[in-house]
Amino acid sequence: MSIWWSLHLRREAASVPLARRLLLGTMETAGVDPDISFDLSVALTEACANAVEHAGSATNYSVTAQIDGERCRIEVADSGPGFARDRFLRHSTRTPAHRGQHAEHGRGLFLIEALVDHVHYQDRPGHGTVVSFDKVLKWRDGALLRAS
Repeated sequence: MSIWWSLHLRREAASVPLARRLLLGTMETAGVDPDISFDLSVALTEACANAVEHAGSATNYSVTAQIDGERCRIEVADSGPGFARDRFLRHSTRTPAHRGQHAEHGRGLFLIEALVDHVHYQDRPGHGTVVSFDKVLKWRDGALLRAS
């Protein structure tokens, strides 16, 4: 059995906790280990916050989550201007220490990378950005969706 859901959200701050709560509720119901659920919910929160803050004139963004077998995959997509090329390269080649402890922007991408197993950034200049990530799941005893 698997679970899949998709949300189309207005690009406003109130949408971020909504997506996070839906993910946490799904994980709880399915029987995912709470530590794994927490890591994924923080990564989702950061990805949604980036879409809300950086999607330019886009009015909406989408979140898709899928639990299938032993893995959860999440995708956050917006239709904004896309990553500024120098900003995107800065995230992929530098650590937070290289940018200084008090840098205001960019920590969310590093946090996502630290909490999940794989991250993919798709820059679509003029058409938005897609951040997708996945993590191998651990299960509580008696979990409803545990892969057999």
